[in-house]
Amino acid sequence: MTVLNSKIPAGPLAEKWSSHKAAIKVVSPANKRKLDIIVVGTGLAGGSAAASMAEMGYNVKAFCYQDSGRRAHSIAAQGGINAAKNYQNDNDSVHRLFYDTIKGGDYRAREANVHRLAEVSGDIIDQCVAQGVPFAREYGGTLSNRSFGGVLVSRTFYARGQTGQQLLLGCYASMNRMIGQGKIEMHERNELLDIVIIDGKARGIITRNLVTGEIERHGAHAVVIATGGYGNVFFLSTNAMGCNGGAAWQAYKNGACFANPCYVQIHPTCIPIHGEQQSKLTLMSESLRNDGRVWTPKKKEDAVKLQKGQITANDIAEEDRDFYLERRYPSYGNLVPRDVASRAAKERCDEGFGVNETGKAVYLDFKYSIERLGKDVIEARYGNLFQMYEKITDQNPYELPMQIYPAIHYTMGGVWVDYNLMTNIPGLYAIGEANFSDHGANRLGASALMQGLADGYFVLPYTIGDYLADEIQVPRIDVNHQEFVKKEKAVTDRMTRLFNIKGSKSVDSFHKRLGNIMWEYVGMARNEDGLKLAIKEIQKLREDFYKDLCITGDYNAMNIELEKAGRVEDFIDLGELMARDALDRKESCGGHYREESTTEDGEAKRNDENFAYVSAWEYQGEGKDPILHKEELVFENVKLTQRSYK
Repeated sequence: MTVLNSKIPAGPLAEKWSSHKAAIKVVSPANKRKLDIIVVGTGLAGGSAAASMAEMGYNVKAFCYQDSGRRAHSIAAQGGINAAKNYQNDNDSVHRLFYDTIKGGDYRAREANVHRLAEVSGDIIDQCVAQGVPFAREYGGTLSNRSFGGVLVSRTFYARGQTGQQLLLGCYASMNRMIGQGKIEMHERNELLDIVIIDGKARGIITRNLVTGEIERHGAHAVVIATGGYGNVFFLSTNAMGCNGGAAWQAYKNGACFANPCYVQIHPTCIPIHGEQQSKLTLMSESLRNDGRVWTPKKKEDAVKLQKGQITANDIAEEDRDFYLERRYPSYGNLVPRDVASRAAKERCDEGFGVNETGKAVYLDFKYSIERLGKDVIEARYGNLFQMYEKITDQNPYELPMQIYPAIHYTMGGVWVDYNLMTNIPGLYAIGEANFSDHGANRLGASALMQGLADGYFVLPYTIGDYLADEIQVPRIDVNHQEFVKKEKAVTDRMTRLFNIKGSKSVDSFHKRLGNIMWEYVGMARNEDGLKLAIKEIQKLREDFYKDLCITGDYNAMNIELEKAGRVEDFIDLGELMARDALDRKESCGGHYREESTTEDGEAKRNDENFAYVSAWEYQGEGKDPILHKEELVFENVKLTQRSYK
């Protein structure tokens, strides 16, 4: 039976990382040349890890399903990246960033991992500036910072509304340099379909070439999963359509525990759903909440008129506007954490105060900041975001408030890893959004980019050496080993099985049906009856999927429908595990909101006595219930208190 060992170093919190680095093994430059590492995913986590480890001398093979490494979904991040540099002189510090992150995650993350993240955050900014990332600057040339939700200081570095793009381009340039030197072997349009385990250690992967349809074998001394989150299990999300949980799910099916799958983040500032044929949702940066005020009408009759299109927001008198976040959370106002803001918007809309034709929208209004600062200032800060909003909605946000509504955005759950970022399978690592490690039950805004680059630039390059130091005498992995043959056959059999169903319904129809189940019962609010029903509905969906799936096109060629079919098959299984995890966790915390567990004023109510642990699920085989392992969370440096942003 699997026994989880988090390998958290002993000693004072502020010294754990430095003492750990001093104690772990290292690999000499001459020996690094003998070792191969596979990195799956080329976003900020995977790209930075690949570039860093190649620079150190390892032989790196990088894989992505896109046609270019720079098309990773990290490029879509808008608002910024956190770092505790205290440039604003507003009393920020490593400890404050650590505490804000622990509190923002509703006390469901490891102290040691979060403190390490805060420690290396400043180095990330220096690294990216050296790469030429064009962060916003003050008039005197110093880097600019802005506020984000869940904190009372300004620690978010940004490049207008294109921060993820600029960071990824810097990372991608570093990768290209190593590709040019022959230290990174790049495999675009290649998707991981299975992981090869030999004698208990991860030794390679099986992929499908998405252009030719060929199945390929790739061996290495270690495998790193950096493929992002699984938000697309809901079909409609802010993720790119191709984002999937396949690599993480294959890690799970090969024995790696999957941690906290029910922890999913709902982002409060997204453009509302506008049609049945919509395939994804568009995020509006959290940075907009710095200068935009969130409100709905105070009078229900005004909301009804707005929903019928009889009046516009500008027809609502000032005294008839309910700035509900400022009213309910005076200390943080519009900058409460994402889970709090999302539930508050849902509550207003559920009560009938929604402002669009569906009743599922609230206003994000810049009227007041334009009056206070001038249109030119707002345009300089958010112009590209305003332009994007107008192109999608055909409404001018300088003249009318934006309409926003919560949507699935990020997954805090993921593959379980220890302090070294290694899964419970030796040699298999998971970094960035693909793992569970740093955000607890809710991620603070601008912390995703921070974690991805921390893992890739400043954590994994150190910790992977502790494992690889014992692999120096292991020769290059033979891809003709029987385990590679076995796994290739399993992949081929799986794809053939899906392709030969020859039913009548498209892949997307099953994906949409799954998304409806997940949003309805495993979305912003959950309860016991709904979660039990979700599990039954997903099981019925799985039966229908295997009976009536239709995949068009050719098997041995480029076939997008075949790609999607494998991903949706994984999503169906993952959705059921998410519902199981949510059913087991009989408390509300962060993005996991159980209606049975609320405070008197309607806020999330934790149950620290029974649920202060990481849920780590172990796969037992097809058709069998997974085993739940519990990693107890120990808090020695922060006091567990009911989270409040009032």
